[in-house]
Amino acid sequence: MPDTRPRRIAHLDMDAFFASVELLSYPQLRGTPVVVGGAKAIVPDHGARFARLKEYSGRGVVTTSTYEARALGVFSGMGLMHSARLAPDAILLPARFDAYRDASRKFKAAVADIAPLIEDRGIDEIYIDLTDIPEATHPLIERIKTAVFAATGLTCSVGIAPNKLLAKICSDLNKPNGITVLTAADIPTRIWPLPASKINGIGKKTAERLQHLHISTIGELAQTPADLLIRRFGPHIGVWLHNAANGIDEHPVITWRAPKSISRETTFERDLHVRHDRAELSQQFTALCERLAQDLARKGYMGRSIGVKLRFADFRLLTREITCPQPICQAADLRRVASQCLKRIPFDTAAHQRIRLLGVRCGSLADGSHSAPSEEPDAARLPTSNTTTPQQGELAF
Repeated sequence: MPDTRPRRIAHLDMDAFFASVELLSYPQLRGTPVVVGGAKAIVPDHGARFARLKEYSGRGVVTTSTYEARALGVFSGMGLMHSARLAPDAILLPARFDAYRDASRKFKAAVADIAPLIEDRGIDEIYIDLTDIPEATHPLIERIKTAVFAATGLTCSVGIAPNKLLAKICSDLNKPNGITVLTAADIPTRIWPLPASKINGIGKKTAERLQHLHISTIGELAQTPADLLIRRFGPHIGVWLHNAANGIDEHPVITWRAPKSISRETTFERDLHVRHDRAELSQQFTALCERLAQDLARKGYMGRSIGVKLRFADFRLLTREITCPQPICQAADLRRVASQCLKRIPFDTAAHQRIRLLGVRCGSLADGSHSAPSEEPDAARLPTSNTTTPQQGELAF
C-alpha cells in the first residue's frame, strides 16, 4: 500500500555561510559590513588593517556578504566595483573555499547523525526528510541546530513544511538562526502574500513575464486559471507554476544523486591575451586541470568526455569537447585532452584574442574509486593528437 502519512520535510540553509566562516577567523568584524570575494582581495594579517571595498580595483564579484552588508544593498553575484559604490567602507576579504568545504562537510555530518535522510543541494544547504522520526518538530530542529553549531560554530535557518518547495521558501522567512514551521492551512496567510519570485524556479525572466499578466504575488499566481498559464508558458511550466503557487510539490528527498559532470572554471581579473599572456594562461589552465583531478579523486570518479569553455572579451562563449576511448582522471591526462580541445577553437578576430573566462569539464562519469594513479599519462587511453600544424589563430596553452 502507498504511504499516506503526511510528509515532514526540512530545508536547512546555513546563514551567510562563507562570510560566517570568515568571521570565525576574524570575530572582531562581527556586526560590521563584510564582503567576501575577488581573487585579488588582500589577505589580512591578524591585528593588521583590513582592506576596504572602496580600495578594490578589478572585475571580481561578490561571493557572499554579511547581513550588515546586505542591508546596504550588497549581494552575491554583484560586481565588487559596483558594490564599492553602495558600501565603500565595507571590509573586503578573499574567499577561502577549502575552509568552506571543510565546514560544509562538518555540518552535514552533524545533521546526518540525527536525521540521515539528507539531500545535498550544495555547499551550504540540504533537504532533510523527517517523516520517519517520531520526535516532535521543534525539539528535533533545535537538536539539529545545536549539533550544527557544536560542529562548526555557525548558525543555520530551517524551514519545515509538507514538501520541499514550501520548506525552501520557509527557511528564508526567519533569518538568521530561525525556525519556520508551515502547514498546508498556513499557505493562504503566510505564503500567498510573498512575491512570486520567492518560489524556487521562478527567475527574473519568468517574474517579468508574470508581471505582464499583472501577477506579482504567489497568491495572485495561485488564483490565475491553470489554462491561462498553460497558454502563456506551455503545458509543463504552466502546470508547474499553478501547482507551486498552491503549495503542491511531490518531489521526494533524493538521498544520493550521481553527478553528470564535474567542472572547474575561473574568470580572470583582466582579459588575458592568447599570445602576450600565454604563460599566465598556461599556468591557469594547468591549475584548473589539477583542481579538477582533485575533485574527481575526492568524489571517486573518472570521465570520458573532456571539454573546455572560453568566454571572450566580447562575452561570446565557445565550448569544445573530446570523448576519450577510456575514462581518465589524472591531471596530466586531463590537460592533454583539454589542450586538444583548445586546438579546435579559432582565435580569428581581435575580440577573440582576449579571454575573459576559462573552464575545464569532465563528463560521462564512471566509478573511479579503484583507479590507480599513473606516473605518466597513458597515451593508449587518450585520443590521437592531430599531427598537422594548427591553422593560424589556433592555440593550445
